[in-house]
Amino acid sequence: MTNQPTGEPQFPPYVYYYPPPRRTNTMAVVALVMLFVFAPLAIIFGAIAQNQIKQTGEDGEGFAKAGIIGGIVLTVLYVLMTILMIVVFFKFLHVVEKFPHTTTPTPT
Repeated sequence: MTNQPTGEPQFPPYVYYYPPPRRTNTMAVVALVMLFVFAPLAIIFGAIAQNQIKQTGEDGEGFAKAGIIGGIVLTVLYVLMTILMIVVFFKFLHVVEKFPHTTTPTPT
């Protein structure tokens, strides 16, 4: 018996390759880290990262958005907390001024 073609073309077995993974934008990661270090910088780095992602097509858009939104929220909370602390301090100062001032007796 001879090896005769059966009429069907012979193809090599299929080889599947995974596409190379897309890189995550470094500024987006920095924005997320800055969210826990210094929130106003997270807003700046997140905005820079979003612009870079639009140009390069990298991953990390979620990190950038989290940096921006979280940075805004935390910065507003920091400002409100600072204002509250100042108000409480002056309220406390006002209450302390109402106490009668006594002098300590000097030993003779």
